[in-house]
Amino acid sequence: MISEEKQQLLELFAQGRKYYKLMNFEEALKTFQKAREIDPSDGPSRVYELRCKHYLKNPPEDDWDGVFTMKTK
Repeated sequence: MISEEKQQLLELFAQGRKYYKLMNFEEALKTFQKAREIDPSDGPSRVYELRCKHYLKNPPEDDWDGVFTMKTK
């Protein structure tokens, strides 16, 4: 059985992914940040937080398939 806190984290992450796939990067960012308030060391939420910030500054094409492609090393 997982803790209530971990359950909240998982639910927030899942919701953030839904926003992300819908290209609603502002809401996705807020949701991933809420998840990291529960667990600041949550790596997956941190990765998506950074991706959302990137896409807010550099929106993907309209036919974006949800895949993040690194442009630099």
